[in-house]
Amino acid sequence: MAEQTNLPPRNQVDPNLTWDLTAIFPDIKAFEQAQTAVNQEVNQFVALNTTKTLQNEQNLIKALKDYNALLAKIDVIANYAELQQSEDLTDAKHNALAHKTAANLAQWQSQFSVFESYLTTLDASAVTELAQQLPEFSGYFRTLLRRKKIQLAPDVEAVLAKLQPVFDGPSNIYAQTRSADMQFPDFTVKDKSYPLSFTLYEDYYAFHPDPAIRRAAFTAFSNVLAQYQNTVAQTYLTQVTREKQAATLRGFDSVVDYLLYDQEVDRALFDRQIDLIMTEFGPVIQKYLHHLQRVRGLDQLKFSDRLIDLDPDFEPDVTIEASQDYILKALQPLGADYQTMIRQAYPQRWVDFAQNIGKETGGFCAQPYSKQPYILLSWHNKLSDLYTLIHELGHAGQGLLSQKNNAYLDFEPSTYIIEAPSTFNELLLTHALNQQAKAQQDTRMQRFALAKMISNTYFHNFVTHLLEAAYQREVYRLIDAGETFDAETLNQITIDIFHQFFGDALTLDPGAELTWMRQVHYYMGLYSYTYSASLTVATQAYLRIQKEGQPAINDWLAFLKLGNTKNPVDAASVAGVDITTAEPLKHTIQFLANTVDKIIALGD
Repeated sequence: MAEQTNLPPRNQVDPNLTWDLTAIFPDIKAFEQAQTAVNQEVNQFVALNTTKTLQNEQNLIKALKDYNALLAKIDVIANYAELQQSEDLTDAKHNALAHKTAANLAQWQSQFSVFESYLTTLDASAVTELAQQLPEFSGYFRTLLRRKKIQLAPDVEAVLAKLQPVFDGPSNIYAQTRSADMQFPDFTVKDKSYPLSFTLYEDYYAFHPDPAIRRAAFTAFSNVLAQYQNTVAQTYLTQVTREKQAATLRGFDSVVDYLLYDQEVDRALFDRQIDLIMTEFGPVIQKYLHHLQRVRGLDQLKFSDRLIDLDPDFEPDVTIEASQDYILKALQPLGADYQTMIRQAYPQRWVDFAQNIGKETGGFCAQPYSKQPYILLSWHNKLSDLYTLIHELGHAGQGLLSQKNNAYLDFEPSTYIIEAPSTFNELLLTHALNQQAKAQQDTRMQRFALAKMISNTYFHNFVTHLLEAAYQREVYRLIDAGETFDAETLNQITIDIFHQFFGDALTLDPGAELTWMRQVHYYMGLYSYTYSASLTVATQAYLRIQKEGQPAINDWLAFLKLGNTKNPVDAASVAGVDITTAEPLKHTIQFLANTVDKIIALGD
């Protein structure tokens, strides 16, 4: 593992390592012109579509089509602003553009709120009739009927829409604090100095094979986090207080119930996902971690050690160029058409691979409607980068198939299942690595592939994000009970959750309690738990494909095309998974327990 160097500014990175935003707008001038044009169209839409004119059915049908087309244009504008900003959060010009765009988005949403409020006044029979005449918006009409139940007065909805940039404040403050303000000094191990940044720790040092470097990096990283814990705690308190007020306004006693409403799943599925993984998957991970400690010869396995590889000397370096071959081989079961679609990621520059100062951490995939996908990550030539890339390409594949088969209003699936295509692709990658190892009778590679599945796919999505969800649930319990919190409270909640899940398998070194400061998902509602929910769907679909072959593959591809045309329960059933019971989750946990046993049986 080659040591990292200090990160360059954005203007010094190789353009070939960056994404191509000109595929959205050729330049900033075109971006600004698009906003001017949309502003005029929104004004015209509002002027034409008054309550009186909309009472004519043909006018209403035309308005819905125009509304769909306008939202699609606005989606492209919103994505472009966010993508530019995420390249470098220290760039004042891009930040100014993003803030100006956010103000425009809020203004347009406020103007649309009158039309949207009118739609919620329609009775169920009228909405059903509209759905028959506009089947391309069937999913939208389904969610419209749900929204009717929590809709506020039109003037209130207009004000709330206009205040959206203010409501986004906590998330923006957190992002700026993390990516722009936190300054991480170099740290020293055995008289050698090592550079440190938020991205370098999360993407590199957390996995470092040398325990002295890994643990020293964690200590230095945590020392900086600690300096900001009170500010970030207050920012988060503002976020959840805003969510509590919104929940109360819309008639919910619980923030959780309010945040689950748009996902179209009930509280039972949320609680079951957390409770079963905490109680039944916890012992499986503890067994794996005890094995990891023994194999790595550590006197104790610390929290800062939990992400290390079982066999670090065996991990291959993966260049960006080589990643294409890995990915296309892994995706082979999904067919030539799917492979051809994903192959375009390279020549069309969907991916921002570069490492630079101020770049957003982690990875994500954006899908501007009618445009190519855009993936952000930081490439370190590690196999874990390959897992991140194929994960995000799973989102890209679903996004492309969904936009090809659905209007904008039916384009985005429920958050509950949004991570299924991405985690499914990770399983395909592990399967390809494992099959290659079996063909070569390479037991070390088999063990490596299975361990990578546990440490990458499931530890990240079934453990890390699930523990975030368990933490969130405790925070919302406080807020629902009328209590408040500070950094000390959040630290204690975090430690309690870790003790419950990891038991004696991990020693929680100082800094573990600050893990709540490291995740933007807390500003995205109940997003964290959906990783494990989606991975449950993905695992069962994957296992079904191994058993049934092409019919199951056809069902999976059909699932990817659904968008929002079905609710999560019905969508999962298209992939052959029944999420109304605990069985898929229990089967997934058993699959993982068997995998850990195989890893141990394959030897040290």
